[in-house]
Amino acid sequence: MRASRVAAALGARVGIAEPAKFGGTCVNVGCIPKKLFAYAAHFRDQLKEAADFGWGAGEPRFDWPTLLRNKDREIARLNGVYERVLLDAGVKIHRARAEVRGPNEVEVGGELFSARHVLVATGSWPQKPEIPGAELGITSNEAFFLEKLPRRALVVGGGYIALEFASIFNGLGVATTLAYRGARLLRGFDAELGPRLGEEMAKKGVAIRLNTDPAKLEPGLKVSFEDGSKAEFDLVMFATGRKPNTRGLGLEAARVKLAPDGAVVVDDYSKSSVDSIHAIGDVTSRINLTPVATHEGMALAKTLFGGEPTPVDHASVPTAIFANPNVASVGLSEEKAREKFSSVEVYKTSFRALKHTMGSSEEKIFMKLVVDGKTQRVVGAHMIGPEAGEIIQGIAIAVKLGATKAQFDATIGIHPTAAEEFVTLRERAG
Repeated sequence: MRASRVAAALGARVGIAEPAKFGGTCVNVGCIPKKLFAYAAHFRDQLKEAADFGWGAGEPRFDWPTLLRNKDREIARLNGVYERVLLDAGVKIHRARAEVRGPNEVEVGGELFSARHVLVATGSWPQKPEIPGAELGITSNEAFFLEKLPRRALVVGGGYIALEFASIFNGLGVATTLAYRGARLLRGFDAELGPRLGEEMAKKGVAIRLNTDPAKLEPGLKVSFEDGSKAEFDLVMFATGRKPNTRGLGLEAARVKLAPDGAVVVDDYSKSSVDSIHAIGDVTSRINLTPVATHEGMALAKTLFGGEPTPVDHASVPTAIFANPNVASVGLSEEKAREKFSSVEVYKTSFRALKHTMGSSEEKIFMKLVVDGKTQRVVGAHMIGPEAGEIIQGIAIAVKLGATKAQFDATIGIHPTAAEEFVTLRERAG
């Protein structure tokens, strides 16, 4: 959508093929509804904390249909906004599926179109493991449309989607188990984040089972695990990875090079192995985040129609996980930094937030800075705690600009906040 709108603004004639609702994964079955669900799930903690400050409003009661109805209304509003934005930009909308027929030809709803440039931005799709009975489980796609909340839920996976939905179900009152085949949650993130987040989620009631993978599902949602144990659930959700949406698009026939997982292989300017065919977003499996995809789209439009060849910069992209508590990161993990630099300094802290000192909550905030020992540049920042995404977004600017540890130290903090800890870390932890 961003590529279409910007290209049209730069004078290109643009057509877009979309048989479903506008907004892609993010708006319909991703970031937006997930964040709305996360807000709902976090209210349970907030209501409990309110009592520590003298507030009382009786026993809270949660109504799933109300949340679902209001979520659907907001998503429908966004669908309409996105469609109007495209129409206002002069983009021609085709309500049908498209297939590539050649370097410059696309078939849409049975009609053949010629185009100087073809852009593939079809995203990705959640995958289920190849085990008996996997069809009895759901994915994140279906989780947004459950008719009723289960009493007992099993979430399978150890990545951000699994952790977010485990937190959501748990926060809404569901007895939630998280099972992951690995020994550490959040593989690919800084190694301290997964174990610490797991501890915090366990404090809130999520049963976490590491080195555990389902081997079979049977009717009645009886789950047999590979370690021989068995359990029954009312819902099993697989968050076990996503694959690029390239199947049946005609890309192979057009001689577009695909990676083993089906991703379109592109260069720094999002061009595929065929000069006229480009790809952006999750379908390229670079960094699967909505802001990255929109940035890629804008850069491509400038490259093709703005006379401004613009490579995409994927360095120091901030990201957040809306589990409970939140997690956010920007830059390099400690492990990646040690691979890249000869000398690395680490500064970190863990503490109870001021808000939690009024009650019994043992939730801990965690913050970490990773510094290149030679240049003293802060090359990574990581956090677990309330509003971590909001805080790291600001820190990301400093990391992107190459700020040094001394410049962090010279910045006066806002007191009392959790964020001030990022500019008061003085003692090295490694």
